[in-house]
Amino acid sequence: MRYLIDFSYSGALFNGYQKQPGKRTVQDEVEKVLTMINNNKKVIIHSSGRTDSKVNALHQMAHFDFDYDISCYKLKGALNSYLPSDIYINEVKKVDNDFHARYNVKSKTYEYRINTGSYNPLKKDYEYQYLKELDIKKMEDSLKFFLGKHDFTTFVSSEDKKEDKVREIFDASIVKEGDTIIIRFVGSGFLKYQVRNMVGLLIDIGSGKFDYNKVLILFEKKDRKQIGKTAPACGLTLIDVKY
Repeated sequence: MRYLIDFSYSGALFNGYQKQPGKRTVQDEVEKVLTMINNNKKVIIHSSGRTDSKVNALHQMAHFDFDYDISCYKLKGALNSYLPSDIYINEVKKVDNDFHARYNVKSKTYEYRINTGSYNPLKKDYEYQYLKELDIKKMEDSLKFFLGKHDFTTFVSSEDKKEDKVREIFDASIVKEGDTIIIRFVGSGFLKYQVRNMVGLLIDIGSGKFDYNKVLILFEKKDRKQIGKTAPACGLTLIDVKY
C-alpha cells in the first residue's frame, strides 16, 4: 500500500531534509516514526525534493510503502503523536503504486521573506533580517527576466552535479506587507541554491549594487562567480507542490 504525506516543518534545528549520518534531518525523523508504526520494519520515504539546512516547508510531499493497510486518519494521528514539534503531518492519502512524489511533480512554489524593518527575534527563523530598505520597484521589474525556460547555471551551487540545469519558471511575484518583502517563484523544479541565489541578486538590485537591465547577460555567462552572495536559508520556505 502506497501513501502520500503532505507535511510542514521548521528548518531552524535541522541539518536539511536529506538523511545524513550523525545529523538531525527531517527525513530521518519521519522515517524513524514510520518504522516504529510499521512494527519496526524499515520504511523509506521519497520526497518531492530535498531542502537545505534551515529551509522551511509549509507543504512538502513524500510517498512511502506499507505492507499492510491502515486508515489515513489513524496514520496521520499516529505520526503527529510521535513526531517532534517542529514537524507536522497536514494530510495523508493513499495513491497508486506507480505514483512517485518526485517524478510526478508538475510545479513547486517557493517563497522568500525579507524583513526590511527592525530586527524581529520572533521571525528570525523564517524571515531574513536584512533590516534595510530596498527598492521594491526595481526588484519587481527584474522578475520578468527570470520567467520562462532558462539555463540557470549562473544561479546554481557548484555542489549541484546535475548536467541539465535548464528549468522553467511559470510565475514570479513580489509584494511588501509592512516591513516584510515576500518574493514568490513557481517553477517546474529548482536546483541547489537556485532560489536563494536569485533572491541574492534581487537584493543587490534593490540595494543599488547591480543594474537590473543586465540580468539576461548573467544567464549567458553560465558562471556562478558573476553574482554575489547567496541569500540566507532561513528566509526560504517551500510553499506548495503540485501533481
